[in-house]
Amino acid sequence: MIYEAEDFVFVPPRELAFARRILLKPDAGVPLPYPHTTSSELLAHIIEAISQVSSAEIIILEGSRSGESMKKIFKALKYDFPRVTLLDVRESTPVEIENPLPRPYAISTFWIPNIILSCDFLISISTFKITGGNANFTIWNLLGLLPPAKYHGEMMGPEELGQRFGIHCVVADLYFTLPFDLGIIEARKKLTSPENSRRKKKKEENFGKIFMGSPLEVDKEAAHHAGIEVDYVRLIEAARVRMEGQKANRSSKSSPSK
Repeated sequence: MIYEAEDFVFVPPRELAFARRILLKPDAGVPLPYPHTTSSELLAHIIEAISQVSSAEIIILEGSRSGESMKKIFKALKYDFPRVTLLDVRESTPVEIENPLPRPYAISTFWIPNIILSCDFLISISTFKITGGNANFTIWNLLGLLPPAKYHGEMMGPEELGQRFGIHCVVADLYFTLPFDLGIIEARKKLTSPENSRRKKKKEENFGKIFMGSPLEVDKEAAHHAGIEVDYVRLIEAARVRMEGQKANRSSKSSPSK
């Protein structure tokens, strides 16, 4: 799960050999270099490794946080990979999907780009970034997939959703609604920003690691190494315990009595 960055070699999971379409979700919503965004070097390494074992179509999907078109941002970040499709969340057709949690923390349905539903394997690739004490890791990274066109007016974007319902509740709901198969945190550097990062200086530190595994375990492990507690991890784990308990109760009720 934890690798030295200089020795990291991406070994594609076995499932990728059978995939027809693979989605990569980097942290790339602004035209700023690593560690603000996922580096093109890491993406190139992952893409090359996937291409060695699979002929699947590879898609990179991201939404802009800066208001610029993703085409310009992809170019600024040097996201130029052969046989890879680069897509902008704003230009995707949104579909509404239901949150499977019996008792959602905040939102019962989410709008997401329809292209995601046709992908066989989903990978979230984030930076090792902490903003205002919040871990912007692989599950938090999924907020960039919410289509702005469906979160305006009466609806709300990620920031407004967070202010109304609590951003960690929204992230926890999104985790269950949009389950990703693999999480990767590019932690060659650790970037720490205060809440109002536009006015205060961000701190960069060498860290020299790569985290890889299931998104929940990866985010939990990274938070441990960062020395912080992550509320959305706690909420996800609590919801999983409740769901397992409900399954056990249903199973016991359906079993014939002896």
